[in-house]
Amino acid sequence: MKRILTAGVLVPLVLILVFLGPRWQWLFTLAVTGISLLAGWEFMDMAERGGLQPPRIAVLVALAALFAGNFQWPDRTAEIFGLLSLGLLVYCTFLRPVERVMADSSASIFCLLYTGLTLIALSALRQTSEGNGASLVAFLLCVVWAGDIAALYVGRAWGRHKLAPRLSPNKSWEGAAGSMAGSLLVAGGLVGLSTLLQARDVTILSYPEELWYWLPLAAVVNVAAQVGDLAESGLKRSVGVKDSGTLLPGHGGVLDRIDALLLAAPVLWYAQVIHQQF
Repeated sequence: MKRILTAGVLVPLVLILVFLGPRWQWLFTLAVTGISLLAGWEFMDMAERGGLQPPRIAVLVALAALFAGNFQWPDRTAEIFGLLSLGLLVYCTFLRPVERVMADSSASIFCLLYTGLTLIALSALRQTSEGNGASLVAFLLCVVWAGDIAALYVGRAWGRHKLAPRLSPNKSWEGAAGSMAGSLLVAGGLVGLSTLLQARDVTILSYPEELWYWLPLAAVVNVAAQVGDLAESGLKRSVGVKDSGTLLPGHGGVLDRIDALLLAAPVLWYAQVIHQQF
């Protein structure tokens, strides 16, 4: 029940942020920045459980600067990330005990990559020049959410064969197949709904390509989401924690909720970039 109530509150808020007009891009970016900072804080909690000590304030400042720089200069994200990574290395070199420089600088830079650069893709998708940025973000979120829900219920009902027992003992191949089916069904539903709405001159959703494009894309996003989920499970298992935090009742921490997006969002963004080139 806690899980359902938490989702019932958060999902509408997220979708409202996604579909606000272009002039509200700053608010969407601010919200994603906040999520990144919370996820980064939880990541550093886990890192400390594993014996690492990344400098919290420096990493949080770097995360905020990454999003601010991307908002102001979206075509300079790689350079900004590189500069901030070097800044964290220098910080750890001179302000951490010498025996901790490698471990702490590595954890800091990885946190910037894992909970920062990956989520930049959400802002990049929403600002896409194709004019359907909000629809792309909605596609991403709905495909990932549907896959997550389907995996949970199919896995509980029919899961027999373990998917990756070393990383996540509860996940099964049956659940993974259910996840894929759920993502494909929702992707098809979104494209169909878009067609129906546009026939009535309602343009809130826009998926200009044919269905054959969106279904394989949904499959790729689903695979990335499942790998992202397993990757975070591996990180947690390596430091002996069950959840990344307790902020979201019934869901664990923020990082537990966005782990799938951390890989799925960049994959969708790169797929769109490649598609625009051909």
